[in-house]
Amino acid sequence: MRSQNVSNDKMGFIEEVEGLAEPLLESEGMVLIAVECVGESTRKTLRVIIDKGGGISLDDCANVSSQLSDLLDAKTDIPGLYGIEVSSPGLDCPLTKKKHFDYFAGRRVVVRTRSPVEGKRVVRGMLRGMSEDAVVLEMKDQRLSVSCSDIVEARLDF
Repeated sequence: MRSQNVSNDKMGFIEEVEGLAEPLLESEGMVLIAVECVGESTRKTLRVIIDKGGGISLDDCANVSSQLSDLLDAKTDIPGLYGIEVSSPGLDCPLTKKKHFDYFAGRRVVVRTRSPVEGKRVVRGMLRGMSEDAVVLEMKDQRLSVSCSDIVEARLDF
C-alpha cells in the first residue's frame, strides 16, 4: 500500500506535467487527454495521451515526446530515471474528466453506473456532452442524463 505522501507527490507531478504539456500541444493543434505516471520510484514511466482532429500519427507522438522531454528536463526536477510514452487515445479511451465528455461529443460511449439507469447499469449511446453535472447520451430516439456522481466508468465504445 502506498503512503498518502507518495500519492500527493505523484498527483503534483502529474499536474506539473499537464501544465507544461497543454500549451505545447495547443501550439501543435492537439489536445491533452490524460497524463499517467506509473512505475517504481527508481524508474517511472510518464504516459501522455494526446489527440487532434483527424487522429494522431506516429510522427506526432515522436515530436511531442521530444519536445515534452526537453521541457521536463528544463523546467522540472524529477528524481530518478523516467521514460515518456506518448500515444493516441485508442478505440476504448477512458473518459475520466468532465472536459472529455465535451471533447468526445458525437462519439459512441459505454457508461457503467452505480445504480440502474433505465433499468441498466451499463448504457451505450451517442455522447452529446455535458449538461450541468450530468453526461448526456442519446439512445435511439431518447436522450438520457447520467449524473457524474453515479458514473463508475466511461469509455469510448468501438
